[in-house]
Amino acid sequence: MAGEASDAHSVVATIQPAITLLGLGIAAALGSRALRLNPIVGYLGLGLGLASLGTAADFSGPVVAAMAEAGVMFLLFNLGLHFSLGRIRAEAGNIFGFGSLQMLVAGGGFAALFWLMGLPPVFAVIAGFGMGLSSTAVVIGLVRERGQEDCPVGRAAQSILIFQDIAAIALLVTAGAIAEGGALGPALGMAAAKALAAFGIAVLFSRFLTEPLFGLIARAGTTEVYTATALFIALAAGWATGQAGLSLTLGAFLGGMAVADSRYRILVQTEIDAFRGLFLSFFFISVGLSIDPALLVADWVLVVGLTLGMVVLKCAFNMGAALLNRWSVPGSIQLGFLLGQGSEFTLVLLALPAVAGLAEPRLVSAMVTAIAISLAVTPLVSNIGRKLAGRLRQGPPDAKLAGDDAPVLIIGLTPAGRAVADALAFNDIAYLAVDADHDRFQMALADGYHAHSANPADPRSWDAIGIDRRQVLVIATGDTAVSREVTPLAQQRMPGVSRIIAVPGADEAGEMAELGLVPVDMSMSGGAERLTDLVFAALGRERALPVPGLARDDPMPRAA
Repeated sequence: MAGEASDAHSVVATIQPAITLLGLGIAAALGSRALRLNPIVGYLGLGLGLASLGTAADFSGPVVAAMAEAGVMFLLFNLGLHFSLGRIRAEAGNIFGFGSLQMLVAGGGFAALFWLMGLPPVFAVIAGFGMGLSSTAVVIGLVRERGQEDCPVGRAAQSILIFQDIAAIALLVTAGAIAEGGALGPALGMAAAKALAAFGIAVLFSRFLTEPLFGLIARAGTTEVYTATALFIALAAGWATGQAGLSLTLGAFLGGMAVADSRYRILVQTEIDAFRGLFLSFFFISVGLSIDPALLVADWVLVVGLTLGMVVLKCAFNMGAALLNRWSVPGSIQLGFLLGQGSEFTLVLLALPAVAGLAEPRLVSAMVTAIAISLAVTPLVSNIGRKLAGRLRQGPPDAKLAGDDAPVLIIGLTPAGRAVADALAFNDIAYLAVDADHDRFQMALADGYHAHSANPADPRSWDAIGIDRRQVLVIATGDTAVSREVTPLAQQRMPGVSRIIAVPGADEAGEMAELGLVPVDMSMSGGAERLTDLVFAALGRERALPVPGLARDDPMPRAA
């Protein structure tokens, strides 16, 4: 019994720091919202506050570190979910063109500056290009928070960060080769070969295993297995690349990319999102804990000077790279400020003895603190750039790319749902169709409909579906029970969205009308036609009818 009590006490002591940070993180997030600040600011401020109280060591255990690392991995997995092979090809110019240009200008600029300051050449190159890196976790978190994933600035930032992750691997390999005294060329060549092999495995998984795997899980009909599978892919992919000597984040990104082309992507994203937000809060708190309050007080002139210099130069270098890439001045400003912070990878680089030993310890410590502070002030800095860009633009600073958002969301590819989809496709109006019924979903795919497997009855999926960005929501499942339950939340989340529902009878029609939906009684003749006409009326579009006897081989060529 004494042994069991001792084991229980050991478990409690191990997880207590994580429980404490979780509770404090909730308070920090609520406080940030009350002050109209980004939650990231609250998490970083919480970490700095705990460090100032001298309690940073209490939260340096393996559990907190693992949860912080998992948060970054889930973030990169989520990013990979939006980068299918088709998008990788489409964004290749941004990833390898714009990304390499940004690293050459920013990293090369810092390296030249460090060399001119008289620092050792090896340190100048490694630390300089390390300073050219930006924080994937902070930037992608901000992009998602602002809904900028599909606007030009957001897409360019994501592409550049992907290239930076690849560059960070090269820098870590370089630092490792220096520490071991080995040849640099073979080490970089081996890392490149491993990265290409990992990419190839992700492609093969995407082409041949993803759909059968999730189809098998769907037939099992167990929600918990979906969650477990999504977590397994994200964590196992990161673990595999970590075992190969590459970064965990690269593996997590490739794992997400392997699922990006799947019809189950929305379902996977829904399962991952809750874990991503939870674990990522530990990462930001850990960054705040890494700031040295004693150094900040004793050497505040050096730290503040380095922070201001780094942020100002980084923004300027990024803007210069964007202008060289033929971006507009407003876009260059917004992108430059968004990527104007240091990187978590640079903190790892500067912690390596082989790198830190090349420069004065006081300077290295000040650089680490300056990078951590730059992460904390990123929301403020990026907001300044966003406002400056907005003033210089004629239109909204974050206008979405044309055609990215389908105006109509169809829930349920029943015969009524298919009728609406056919009419929209014939009139060249994009739609997004989702269905939670596996058999119906599979039949729709077989018939050429562009559908996704998702469960809109779960409000957690609404962000992934983009439900509040649509003009018209068509509920064609024939089930009114779910609509009855989620309508209060739907009215709050999407007050400007027209919600049209197909109902099985007059009684349900009256009930749905009282809830604020536009019902169509499908028990009456011509129900599908009335449903379709209401959709076009809500869109304010004239409906062109197909000529009888004509058919398209691909009925949905422009569907989303």
